[in-house]
Amino acid sequence: MERRTLPGRLTWQLGEVVVTQGETARAKSITLALPNWMGHRAGQHVDVRLTAQDGYQAERSYSIASPPEENQRLTLTVERLDDGEVSPYLVDELRVGDKLELRGPVGGYFVWEARLGGPLLLVAGGSGIVPLMAMIRHRAAVGSTIPTRLLYSSRSSEDVIYRDELDRLVRSTTMLEVVHTLTRVQPPGWTGYHRRIDTEMLREVAWPADQRPLMFICGPTPFVETAAASLVTLGYAPARIKTERFGPTGEA
Repeated sequence: MERRTLPGRLTWQLGEVVVTQGETARAKSITLALPNWMGHRAGQHVDVRLTAQDGYQAERSYSIASPPEENQRLTLTVERLDDGEVSPYLVDELRVGDKLELRGPVGGYFVWEARLGGPLLLVAGGSGIVPLMAMIRHRAAVGSTIPTRLLYSSRSSEDVIYRDELDRLVRSTTMLEVVHTLTRVQPPGWTGYHRRIDTEMLREVAWPADQRPLMFICGPTPFVETAAASLVTLGYAPARIKTERFGPTGEA
């Protein structure tokens, strides 16, 4: 998830790209070796800075996809924005062995760790899955059995980031459920949701309000506002709902 950054935070460090992996036609995961990395919490993000040969610099902020348990390595998942300054380079041109400047981790509000408990409801729109995937991976890494449901809205099955890994985690871990809604194109025989997330869908997927689930919502601003308002309408306490959002183009 790409956002513009705020100046003056933390110290820049240089990471080396050690692995890249295509997630969809437009999204790629980039794993960096960071010898001086001091660790992060699931849900945080980092600032990334690119410097052109003429000295021009562009900075963006990307959510961390990897769990805290991966020491001195950090994975970002970047979705290419056609009019972006940074994401096209990261997705299409960055190669293993290249260096990348970043600083972080940033953010302490939109975070989850197993000790915080649950039940846990994660609601993602598009690339908003990235920080939520860090939470799911952290949950798996520590062997947590906290009841967890992910409601993930994508345009089509080909746009589902981490599709194979999510399927594998559902099969291999306890008390993890993933519910997809495909808003534009559905494969033959699709029996799942095929509309944007709305109040009725959340009523069907979420735990009852009296179970006081922890809820994390991430995606484009209208998506997040609609989901959060729907949950409040259904009787969930606003204090149990945490949101992370980005603008219509993926940039804030």
